[in-house]
Amino acid sequence: MRKIILYTFLFGTFVFPTASVAQQQEPEQVALDTKEFEDHLYESFKQKGIENYDKAIQELEKCQNLEPNNPLVWFELAKNYYFQKKYVDSYNYFEKVTQADPKNRWAWQGLYDICYDTKDYNKAITIVAKLIEFKEDYKEDLLSLYMTTQQYDKALTLINELNERFGVTDKHELYKAQILKDVKYQGSEKENLIAQIKKNPKEESNYIQLIYLYSQSNQEEKALEVAKQLEKEIPTSDWAQVSLFKFHINNQDGEKATKAMHIALSSTKIDSKIKHRILNEYLLFAKDKPLFEKDLDKAITYFDNDKEVKVAKEIGKFYHSKKTWDKAIKYYKMHLNTVSDDYETSNLLAECYKEAQQYEALAKFSEEQSQLFPSQPDMYYYLGYAYNKLKNFKKAKDSLETGLDFIVDNAKLEAAFYNQLIECYSGLGDAKKKEYYTNKQLEAQKTQKK
Repeated sequence: MRKIILYTFLFGTFVFPTASVAQQQEPEQVALDTKEFEDHLYESFKQKGIENYDKAIQELEKCQNLEPNNPLVWFELAKNYYFQKKYVDSYNYFEKVTQADPKNRWAWQGLYDICYDTKDYNKAITIVAKLIEFKEDYKEDLLSLYMTTQQYDKALTLINELNERFGVTDKHELYKAQILKDVKYQGSEKENLIAQIKKNPKEESNYIQLIYLYSQSNQEEKALEVAKQLEKEIPTSDWAQVSLFKFHINNQDGEKATKAMHIALSSTKIDSKIKHRILNEYLLFAKDKPLFEKDLDKAITYFDNDKEVKVAKEIGKFYHSKKTWDKAIKYYKMHLNTVSDDYETSNLLAECYKEAQQYEALAKFSEEQSQLFPSQPDMYYYLGYAYNKLKNFKKAKDSLETGLDFIVDNAKLEAAFYNQLIECYSGLGDAKKKEYYTNKQLEAQKTQKK
């Protein structure tokens, strides 16, 4: 009795055809066959439990001889063959179970496991469609299979269905982004987003995605229409300002572009990469327009805590490359007010002072920096250069000769030092030293050409 209870409890969904056999046999024979069946079945469970699958299969084959059409035996054979990775035999037995009992979810699951293990994803799709009838969670498996088999149209439709019913997930958004890289799928997604906006005009994310898709396909006018619609439906939306900023910049409407920029840059909702793009576009717009310089300065303050990009420094480099020395100086100084020990920026600022012929400022700055970076020869060079221009040849000599000691394998810089030493000794009237450094300069120049 214990054995009968055990497998009836575990596999109560199966129906054993012992009643039909009983109609043809004597009661004593039925009881004998049933006991023998139970013994072999119980032994198969035991052998499977200790992973002796060959022995379990042998016991199940004895059960099958006694009851050839018992779905429980087929199911157990399928499981043992599966554990042995004998997928063809396992598949055949699981399939026999589903034919005998189409509502047996675990047999369908077994078929799905085999298809997945053998990478037969197209067949797996058919089986998962059946499993969805038992549990809707299998739609996530179906979505993964659509992505794996690159059936992106079906995947996109399913993503939108799942998002609408259960809400957006990061996984779905990653899948959607992958699909929408291909332009041919963007049309249907635009239609879906338009429908979602009509259905729920207060859901901001749909507008944002639609603006992005229109922008990606160079449909700027449509992107603007959506941005304006977003602003109308959700006046507090920061995202609407991103597209409106772009539109105003293209139309050279500085006041409206500036207003949109400040809203977008001060927002905590907008990604930093988009903020950097906005600032770069505003910089290009405002670079020759003094009227907007204060707004550009204010825009930089939004990035004070940005650890990845030092905005004031990058704007300084922008003006540096344009040889707009005064503005480059302004933004380099702004950066150094927050990061004082940035040697690269200090060197760039010193170069700008030199090119702008601001010799007093260069002397003061490079003297401070030579104390902050005492082993860096460049600052001694700039200090000597500035003192030469200010006709303070003694201080120029002291700075340049000190800096020479720190030059290592840099013939170009060495030659520049010698050039300034020639100038300062000429100013001091020391012809001997002037000749000495003239010869040293020639040697450095020869080394530089090699």
